[in-house]
Amino acid sequence: VAMRSVLSTKKFLEATMELPIARGKTIQNETFVADLAKMPHLLVAGATGQGKSVGLNAIITSLLYKKHPSQLKFVMVDPKKVELPLYAKLENHYLAKLPNADDAIITDTNNVVNTLNSLIIEMDDRYNLLKNSGVRNIKEYNARFVARRLNPEKGHRFLPYIVVIIDEFADLIMTAGREVETPLARLAQLARAIGIHLIIATQRPSVNIITGTIKANFPARIAFRVVSKIDSRTILDSGGADQLIGRGDMLLSTGSDLTRLQCAFVDTDEVERLTEYIGDQQGYGSALFLPNYSNDAAGEAASVDLRDRDPLFEEAAYLVVGSGSGSTSNIQRKMNLGYNRAGRIMDQLEAAGIVGPAQGSKPRELYVNDEIELKMLLDALKNK
Repeated sequence: VAMRSVLSTKKFLEATMELPIARGKTIQNETFVADLAKMPHLLVAGATGQGKSVGLNAIITSLLYKKHPSQLKFVMVDPKKVELPLYAKLENHYLAKLPNADDAIITDTNNVVNTLNSLIIEMDDRYNLLKNSGVRNIKEYNARFVARRLNPEKGHRFLPYIVVIIDEFADLIMTAGREVETPLARLAQLARAIGIHLIIATQRPSVNIITGTIKANFPARIAFRVVSKIDSRTILDSGGADQLIGRGDMLLSTGSDLTRLQCAFVDTDEVERLTEYIGDQQGYGSALFLPNYSNDAAGEAASVDLRDRDPLFEEAAYLVVGSGSGSTSNIQRKMNLGYNRAGRIMDQLEAAGIVGPAQGSKPRELYVNDEIELKMLLDALKNK
């Protein structure tokens, strides 16, 4: 199914939806157009090479054709680093990023965590704007703003929709775990009314990636062909995705309904031509800047006073270096301490230069190689 044959139909051209996405054609050969704003978030899963990336390109292309840059911004996360950089040319038109970020397409895990937390700040700001203007959702708010019934001097502004696209969700869960899952779940639960929508794709539809929290907040799901019935049930809560024929054949679940579709095909060359065409036009001065957010863990460690060390500081230092594992839970378990005290000792170890900064759920990096080097460092601390 060619993308043009779907985008040129009357159904798509005259769609009055907030965020219309042309998904392809049904088995009755009818064009299928859905509203992302009503979904309100979308989970895309399927085995490698069955059409997930093409499906994401089709969704992005639909939105680019339908929405003006002032009405829509994308936050793009691509741990694989090869799928979404095609859209880097749209930075001054359609993309949003952190003020200190070099690239608008996010490929680094730390930047993903900071961006998701920044979106939570943006979400809270938007809810305050809605509360102050006495409306319930972004559509009513923007209608009032355009009709000049809201005062920009009181902080009111036009709110574009923000669509967050994560191309390989499994990689983020494996590297950052709860640091990604917690803000993502908060956004999924609350962000619908203020126009932030999530689209996450993964090629590993297992229960430790698509957890209960994620499934509960993503009622709309797309399954491309998968290998086993178990994977199909993980994505859709029913079988069927294991019997698809592949190459864009997919099942769309929206709560109770299950629709079989052939995804529209858009090639890389076509996406490049589209982004070049938009990129050559007059854009904004920069990408939309999200609220500034930085992880304060490093700042906390820097403010630790090493003259007031815990009585068990040295014992913990030898334990960490001896076991080769710089984690708070390790100190807690081996020394039979409470979490708060173990956390304070870990901050002191970081300030002393024995361990590195926190890396999410992973153990900290050790800066001291052996106990001889550690003894020299501890003697130097005593002499200060």
